[in-house]
Amino acid sequence: MGEYTLPIILGIVFGVIGRLVMLKTDYRQYPTYPHGGIIHLALGIIAAGLGSIAVPALFEEEYAAITFLALAAQQFRDVRNMERNTLTELDSMEMVSRGKTYIEGIAMAFEGRNYLVIFTSFVTSLTVLLFNWWSGVIVGVLAIAMCAYYKSGKQLVKISDISPAAIRFEGPNLFVEDIHIMNVGVIKTKELIQERGMGFILTPKSMDSVVTLANLGQRQAVLHDLSVGLGIYRDAGNPSLVPLTRRNINDGRVAVFFLPQIQNVEQGVRVISKVPILENAVRIPSESDAKR
Repeated sequence: MGEYTLPIILGIVFGVIGRLVMLKTDYRQYPTYPHGGIIHLALGIIAAGLGSIAVPALFEEEYAAITFLALAAQQFRDVRNMERNTLTELDSMEMVSRGKTYIEGIAMAFEGRNYLVIFTSFVTSLTVLLFNWWSGVIVGVLAIAMCAYYKSGKQLVKISDISPAAIRFEGPNLFVEDIHIMNVGVIKTKELIQERGMGFILTPKSMDSVVTLANLGQRQAVLHDLSVGLGIYRDAGNPSLVPLTRRNINDGRVAVFFLPQIQNVEQGVRVISKVPILENAVRIPSESDAKR
């Protein structure tokens, strides 16, 4: 067994384990199982191989081999583009679309996870070469723990208080609590909304949260996850039953109007609580120079 065989093997093993930890088909059913999972696992194996082989290349002063990492970065950017294009095409077939911001967040996550795999393999292989195999195992386990931590970001419950709210009509005007949603003139539609409609109020916890919740992409993510978690009581061609969000401009509260297939208010609150905070929707005005 050569000098670099064990570091490379351990680097690849821990890198692949790290990718498996970060590979999960959840309620959004993406990546699809099994074929979508196979694609991302194969890319994870490639990333693990690149990360572990880079260390022996550095020790042998084969600096030209490091350029393969730059080539890999380009390939993973192409993966991000592939995910973006695929999800955009699929989004047109959704009853409630994810929205461009949500799609970009998913594509960004899959690109970033490949870099985490390279990092895991690299530090594991490097530690084995510098010290010994069991030190590499410890570092590999810590790197996998870091991968698990960065697998998912913050959830909406971190920045807002979520509560069920009453749906009411004032003439043709539909309100969720005191926030106007839309005008409904058809009597049968009004009766259906009164029978099956569900409302929620998202109250921001800070000024930063107010700006983040104002983002249309973040609000669309709430509607999409509700449609997945509770189902949606409508079919194509029913514009009056489309779920909506509206914002109170004075205090930043966001009202959510939805017609679910499953009538469970508590489950709806839990679904909204676990909606991811989209990286591209986050705004932090409190950190600006003007604010300070």
